[in-house]
Amino acid sequence: RKEEEFVEMREPAERQNLYLKQLRQELYYAYKAGSLDAFGLYIYGLVLKASPISSGHFPAHVILIESLLAYPLNWSAWLDLASLCIADPDLHPIVEKAFKSLHNHYMYCFFCSHVLLEDQQHEKAIVVLEKLLHPEATEDTSGTLFQSPYVACKTAVAYYHLREFEVSQELFVSLLEKDPHRLEDMDVYSNILYVKEDSVALSQLAHTVVKVDKYRPESCVIVGNYYSLKAQRTKAIQYFQRALKLNRDYTSAWTLMGHEYVELKNAAAAMEAYRKAVDVNPKDFRAWYGLGQTYEFLGMHLYALFYYRKAASLRPYDPRMWCAMGGCYLGLGRKADAIRSYERAVSHSDLEGIATQKLATLYEEQGQKEKAAQCYMRHLELRYQATAPNPSDLKLESILNGVVVDAAEAEALLYLAKYYKNASEFETAAICCSRLLEYPGPEKEEGKALLREIRSRRERLGPPESPRRKRREED
Repeated sequence: RKEEEFVEMREPAERQNLYLKQLRQELYYAYKAGSLDAFGLYIYGLVLKASPISSGHFPAHVILIESLLAYPLNWSAWLDLASLCIADPDLHPIVEKAFKSLHNHYMYCFFCSHVLLEDQQHEKAIVVLEKLLHPEATEDTSGTLFQSPYVACKTAVAYYHLREFEVSQELFVSLLEKDPHRLEDMDVYSNILYVKEDSVALSQLAHTVVKVDKYRPESCVIVGNYYSLKAQRTKAIQYFQRALKLNRDYTSAWTLMGHEYVELKNAAAAMEAYRKAVDVNPKDFRAWYGLGQTYEFLGMHLYALFYYRKAASLRPYDPRMWCAMGGCYLGLGRKADAIRSYERAVSHSDLEGIATQKLATLYEEQGQKEKAAQCYMRHLELRYQATAPNPSDLKLESILNGVVVDAAEAEALLYLAKYYKNASEFETAAICCSRLLEYPGPEKEEGKALLREIRSRRERLGPPESPRRKRREED
């Protein structure tokens, strides 16, 4: 029972070791006497890290570096040093300089990839991890060591954060074939299956992890994701809460629980969950983004904008962050700022087409016809690439004839029909109008009217004169 009470404590202050001061003093004297080996130095670094900063003692990172230089294979020491580097970026050059002699050592590469992943620098992390997967034959590295699941798993996680779900899923599937009882980071794989709405694979994964160890936070999160996909919100929350009873600092569980409360329209509980997540990990962009969504749902656009900015600072390459900021700017009536945000989203490959559609509407309102037409055309191209079985043919006629027409596409086709009609490109305008006839909305009637107008204009102008006939008349 005492252990359960300890696990369920909410405030970190309640978990503080009362003997830290005494331990720090004893280890300080042992350090001065030179009697600490690499592991003793590691313990001293841990105590310093957990203690308040005080004069007369070395900074924790100095002692941890000394421990690792003496014994580089202590992964726990690397992780503790990494947490210090993540919290204080000013330590990066100090650490890099201190480990100059270990730059080619695989443990240093592990450390760098971990820090880069936590700092949301996923592309750089992949470069380091690829180096581990395909190491050169040096005295510090060997090809056989890096077939380990850890490197492949972290590579899959990096691709997941870059939203390259297909690549990430392939790596996770291959990983599970080699290590079917693995639980570490399998909650990330469950997120991919959730996004792809693959309930069968997610159900199989949930059954597997429960058989391996149902008392692991990862297992609880995976089962929670399964129930969330089935829209069983209460059960999903129960499993996320179980994960948090096992590990109060499990950021993913806090964030996912916040998502479930949003679906239940419980804004207060959602905000509390998201705030817990950012308290545990201030670099979790999903929690900042979730807070922004919750405040936007409440109509508090200025507050939402603050949190979206936090998320965008962590993920500046993610178009969703800029689209969210653009929506808040629109809610505040700041159209110029909204345009800049949507343009930023487009520059970062907004494959969903949200930014292009919004930009087109804003450009249309401002009378910038050329830009509006370009954005509408880009939106249709993106939708065509997402839905067409063979999207390699990106000719204008193929896109207009092949795109699936929904509300947003109907709006784009109507604008482009008018745009091409005014530019006397009647063939292209007629294609846009003919596609509108398939849509059962008000755009259908407008498309019919435009087609009649295009036909009458063609009849007035007559058939286009052939170049051969024109040359004969000139002769």
